[in-house]
Amino acid sequence: MSYFPQVEKIQYEGKNTKNRLAFRHYNAEEVVLGKPMKEHLRFGVAYWHTMTQDGSDPFGMAINERTWIAGTEMETAKNRVEAFFEILEKLGAEYFCFHDIDVAPAGNSIEEFMNNLDEITDLIKEKMDQTGIKLLWNTANMFSHPRFNNGAGSTNDPEVFAYAAAQVKKGLDISKKLNGANYVFWGGREGYETLLNTDMKFEQDNIARLFKMVIAYAGKIGHKPQFLIEPKPKEPSKHQYDFDAATTMAFIQNYGLEGDFKLNLEANHATLAGHTFEHELRVAREFNALGSIDANQGDMLLGWDTDEFPTNVVDVTLTMYEILQNGGIAPGGINFDAKVRRSSFAMEDLLLAHIAGMDTFARGLKAAAKIIEDKFIENILNERYGKWSSTDIGKSILDGKEDLESLTKYAYQHGDNIKLESSHIEHVKSVLNDYVF
Repeated sequence: MSYFPQVEKIQYEGKNTKNRLAFRHYNAEEVVLGKPMKEHLRFGVAYWHTMTQDGSDPFGMAINERTWIAGTEMETAKNRVEAFFEILEKLGAEYFCFHDIDVAPAGNSIEEFMNNLDEITDLIKEKMDQTGIKLLWNTANMFSHPRFNNGAGSTNDPEVFAYAAAQVKKGLDISKKLNGANYVFWGGREGYETLLNTDMKFEQDNIARLFKMVIAYAGKIGHKPQFLIEPKPKEPSKHQYDFDAATTMAFIQNYGLEGDFKLNLEANHATLAGHTFEHELRVAREFNALGSIDANQGDMLLGWDTDEFPTNVVDVTLTMYEILQNGGIAPGGINFDAKVRRSSFAMEDLLLAHIAGMDTFARGLKAAAKIIEDKFIENILNERYGKWSSTDIGKSILDGKEDLESLTKYAYQHGDNIKLESSHIEHVKSVLNDYVF
């Protein structure tokens, strides 16, 4: 059956279209910087927000209209697979992502959970084979169940650690079965509430111990996707060990995981860490660790992870600038880790929201490409740092010919004549708008 019988495959119709079920800017085959848009953008759809989120919040019950809900959990799970791939096909999205608990009921035992996963992922594989749609990444939900109250890898209980290991092993088996390109770790409970009862080093040693088991098992089964850690500073844990890109890179380097792990960065998580998304992307890029992104945005008037669909063109332009400067995002992608607002409860809104996000990224891609072609930012940087290459002292410092004594002598001779140049930053931001609007 069709869950969206009145909706045809979404087509590009240009910005003047009045058809809300059409792309206004995303034209999959349009060539930008030598590649079709779809190759730059590698759009993925998140199973959790799309298929399981019901619109409830701390002040209101479920509101979303979803026609795939059936009599039993397994019947609903099977219906969701059908509806999900219909959404992917109608959007023209070529990738998807999921947590294990998103796709299959947990049942009453770990054995039942694993059997449910086998049955549902068999259906998913059938749909993948039929459609050519690919798995961007999967992961294990090791934060929702009460057993993970004190963490998974960082838990104080070795029996919980063993359960987490079993979930991750199954996740890697599923990744091999579905030929996943990446595998993500988000440590929602990998953190602490107070140092009064926390051994930080022991907990982080154990997280690294789990990751090294993952690397070893991936080698054993002959399937090694790109492993990704997703930073987030807080929520649900008060202090999370993967606070931001820099903190997570310190962890990766401290435990010698650089060759195996990169970062999956989310825009709203950057906001919660007190950063811009482009800052987090730049940090990852400079560590050669930009693996994939979760595309969404937060609300500056709210203090939690709102996971709104991205519609801010300036922010997305700067995001795409970093991705283009990175040489692209493959084998990662742009996963819409975003949920419709509570007031957007109709089935149709699932399509409309993704259209909005895909159109926004198409606009950002074209604007970022033009910025690169015009060398707009490159010229600003060359001018701002020009003295390092145009002056004798600048070149001498960079060549390693100076020390504290020689520079002190230079400062006594020239230090009273320093003249700074204005950045004219307001003008720069104004010109940036010309690329975006």
